[in-house]
Amino acid sequence: MNNQREPDVEALVTYLSTEDGGRKSAMYEGFSPNHLVRDDYLTSGRHEFLDKDVVYPGDTVRVNVWFITPGVYPNTLWVGREISVQEAGHVIGTAGITKIYNKVLEKSS
Repeated sequence: MNNQREPDVEALVTYLSTEDGGRKSAMYEGFSPNHLVRDDYLTSGRHEFLDKDVVYPGDTVRVNVWFITPGVYPNTLWVGREISVQEAGHVIGTAGITKIYNKVLEKSS
């Protein structure tokens, strides 16, 4: 994968099983779902799986995430925050933030 910059965050992502409303197919390196980073802001981000090459609905995996426009929603994330992972308006999982690399995103305490 050609990454021009460091990832914005690391997260533990749990993808919903197909039976629970998640995807019907596997996800591969470079998967780019949407993320609800604010109640009023859904943004795209690319996932790099850290422990697996292929992820299936129902799996939990560590990922690095590169958001498309992190400067637009500064100070919105903190370690422990959970955000929804979506395909358009359909929730397919949750991402628990475990590390923040891009300090622009980190909410001040």
